[in-house]
Amino acid sequence: MPTTVEERWRQFFRWGPYGLLAVAGAIAGASADLLMDRTRVPAAGLLVVASLVLQTVWVLRCRRVVAADGWEPETPGVRPVLVPAAPGPASVAYFVLRTVLAFVLTWLNPFFAIYACVGYFDADHLLPRRFARAGLLVTAVTMAGSQSGGLPPASLVQWLAFGGLLALNGSLALGFAHLATKDAEKAAERAATIAELGRANSRLEQALAENSALQAQLLLQAREAGVADERRRLAAEIHDTLAQGLTGIVTQLQAASAAPDREHAEAHLRRAADLARHSLGEARRSVRNLGPVALEHDELPEALRKTVAEWAERTGVDTRFTVTGTEAPLHDEVAATLLRIAQEALSNAARHSGAGRAGVTLSYMGDEITLDVRDDGHGFDPLARPERRGDGGGFGLDGMRARAERLAGTVTVETAPGEGTAVSARVPLGAP
Repeated sequence: MPTTVEERWRQFFRWGPYGLLAVAGAIAGASADLLMDRTRVPAAGLLVVASLVLQTVWVLRCRRVVAADGWEPETPGVRPVLVPAAPGPASVAYFVLRTVLAFVLTWLNPFFAIYACVGYFDADHLLPRRFARAGLLVTAVTMAGSQSGGLPPASLVQWLAFGGLLALNGSLALGFAHLATKDAEKAAERAATIAELGRANSRLEQALAENSALQAQLLLQAREAGVADERRRLAAEIHDTLAQGLTGIVTQLQAASAAPDREHAEAHLRRAADLARHSLGEARRSVRNLGPVALEHDELPEALRKTVAEWAERTGVDTRFTVTGTEAPLHDEVAATLLRIAQEALSNAARHSGAGRAGVTLSYMGDEITLDVRDDGHGFDPLARPERRGDGGGFGLDGMRARAERLAGTVTVETAPGEGTAVSARVPLGAP
């Protein structure tokens, strides 16, 4: 069963001439006594047989072409192929022979014009475009002769009727052919547009697939970056808590072993035990990604005050802590970051500066908060980057900068040999 319009037309072009010839032959046979003499009947019979043979040969040829090559693919801008290997020399010969047979049959009996009218339907497909109108006009001549009373016209009235009918048939045939051509062009344009949309959709699907792959790659990179950032965070936490705590414990134990009496030794041992407990709490909270112990119950200014006091007591350095500006609520990560930077800066001062005095200032400055840690120690050459040491040295400045940069902040260091050191951290007040 044909399922498309194109397939229905292909079936008509293959079997339609048989049906029209059968109808025309039946009506012509029934009217033979009225319209045909004895000499025309055998001639018409021979021509009907010749038409059947011609149509059979053509159908067989079309089958061979389709079996060998298949139907030509329909491409955008080209009308569908309804007749195989047409237009071409074979299709032109078939159309001419069929039209001649139909014309002669109509000459013998006007009712054979029923068979001739098939030329209206397939001239545009069987003939090259430049000859298609000529084929339509020849078919119109045959139809006008039949409609005017038969060929040739026998009187002036019939000639006038033939002329008028020929003009009418020709105009209708050419007009409908023109409309069909325009409709085919529009259909071809629609087909081209649909094909272009299909190609655009294919490109879009390809782009979406590429974007999906890129997104997967970005997710992988983001995951790897997150893992790396977490490793850096844990490394910084360990350095800022466990390493500093262990350093303090070692210092207190060394001081205890060198103490002149038991009372001083026990004082250093108590400090070492306190540092050990404090470091253990910090380690647990670092693993759980919680804030420093000092911020559990106090805001940042008070936590810094206690941290500075404990550091001064432990190191014996004269240290002052100052808060300037109007205090404002801080995000937990901002407070933790500034506290860690202060602890690291003080730890660096204790280990390397040999300072006698130090100062820590926390400044609320409108849309940002600043932490300054200064000492009057030896200082250093900022251009001479110290080598990393096995005890964890060299991590401090990089760690402080990394912490601040995670909050869109900065850390600057002002120092010179023999002129002390000033570490300044700036973080937006609204971060993160």
